[in-house]
Amino acid sequence: MSNSKLMPLAVALFALGVVAIVALFIAGERGLPAWVFAMGWLLAPAGLALGVLSAVKSSRPRR
Repeated sequence: MSNSKLMPLAVALFALGVVAIVALFIAGERGLPAWVFAMGWLLAPAGLALGVLSAVKSSRPRR
């Protein structure tokens, strides 16, 4: 996947994870299904890691 497509994907994953985390705080522990917990725990860190990877990859000089 090219660098131009990695960063928007990373931002979208991170944003979905943050929305899930905010939903957890608003609804409480018992009000949401298990997949919302999984989204909060997996998507935000995955989006952050992908964003860092994309930034490092785009900052390297081309050969």
